[in-house]
Amino acid sequence: MYYSLFEIFSIGIGPSSSHTVGPMKAAKRFVDNLDKQNILSTVTRIEVILYGSLALTGVGHGTINAIVYGLMGLNAEDVDVEKDYIGEIKNSGHLLLNGKQNISFSLSDDFFLDKQKFLKEHSNGMKFSAYNAKGKIQLSEIYFSVGGGTVVRQDEISARIDRKPYNVPYPFDNCRQLMNLCKNNKMTIAEIVLANERALSNDSITKKIINLDEIMQKNIDIGMKKDGVLQGGLNVKRHAKAMYERLKNNFDMNSTDILTILDWINIWAFAVAEENASGGKMVTAPTMGSAGIIPAVMRYMKRYGKFKTSNEIDSASITFLATASAICSLYRTNASISGAEVGCQGEIGVACSMAAAGLTAALGGNNFQIENAAEIAMEHNLGLTCDPIKGLVQVPCIERNAMGAIKAVNAARLALQGTGNHIVSLDSIIKTMYETGLSLKKEYKETSLAGIAINALSC
Repeated sequence: MYYSLFEIFSIGIGPSSSHTVGPMKAAKRFVDNLDKQNILSTVTRIEVILYGSLALTGVGHGTINAIVYGLMGLNAEDVDVEKDYIGEIKNSGHLLLNGKQNISFSLSDDFFLDKQKFLKEHSNGMKFSAYNAKGKIQLSEIYFSVGGGTVVRQDEISARIDRKPYNVPYPFDNCRQLMNLCKNNKMTIAEIVLANERALSNDSITKKIINLDEIMQKNIDIGMKKDGVLQGGLNVKRHAKAMYERLKNNFDMNSTDILTILDWINIWAFAVAEENASGGKMVTAPTMGSAGIIPAVMRYMKRYGKFKTSNEIDSASITFLATASAICSLYRTNASISGAEVGCQGEIGVACSMAAAGLTAALGGNNFQIENAAEIAMEHNLGLTCDPIKGLVQVPCIERNAMGAIKAVNAARLALQGTGNHIVSLDSIIKTMYETGLSLKKEYKETSLAGIAINALSC
């Protein structure tokens, strides 16, 4: 199944694509449905129930705030991250539903967290119910946030597998098909993706891709300038600014420590991950929790890729993101990018795999080397659990972005030093990742009920 590049890389509010971006979209879709059915004006009360992983870690992941934004009718691009929407609602006791219908609203009374119930379709479930003045339900819908900010309604859940495919010239379901398309048409993976995207839109595809890159790179620059403590109660300090200043102040042109490059990659990944943890405006890559990996690896590419002009850098960036997009399509089709479904291997692991493939392509690797890089990166993230302390996308998530970026660079370098011939195919590693994720106990899949989330606070 081909997923559009602009599905995979979309703009949203941090810190979590499945727990923030998805629920916000679901709430917005629900109030839009109230509008379409001409019943919005009859609504006097909204009730929201969160199930499973959303209930267990939703507070730390910012789920409740995100849903409120959606109920207000806001899209991610509309949200002013400096404005205190939640404070205004708490003070007034009212919410302007879809920007039109003024209703009484209480975050404590109208939200219910059912931490014991996991709906059978997916662990990230939520139910929205709208009532009139007589207490009669006007509309009730259940949605699931299935990863990367994608949401499906309960009656559409099977469409995640059987959804209508895009009408593109080069559809593919697995890596073998993708490689055959490239071979038969004498095209690179990036060229396949760009041709598909041009078939889907009349807009300037390259301009839109460069815009995504600019947002990601801007998050690095913003993150390196901010200090302070991240909200949530763990008292986690931002480190990117201090790391940057230490490296800058101690920089020695004559130093023989070539591993300084790793320090830069760590700083760039920390900067984005910390900005995400603070609820900044981000690009899913492919999730918010893993959003620091691709920007950091792209900054590495721009700085150390020996490109001579800005046009060469832009071309490399487009190749990078188009290639990474194709790799993500394979994971979304045959596995998952949801930490609540397959653990952090589906977020950090997939981002690492995408970045390794993108970097290999941008540095001139052939299609077989690109596949090899993507496979190497995931192979060494297998079994990675999702166990954030207090449900916050902070510990161990921020450090994992840095480690994922380093792994991606090394995977690309390993692949580029080879011929592209490899025993383990990307298709087989994706299948292995999915089977591994399904076998993990639910406590290790974005519930904060085990692992680091428990032991770090008790030992």
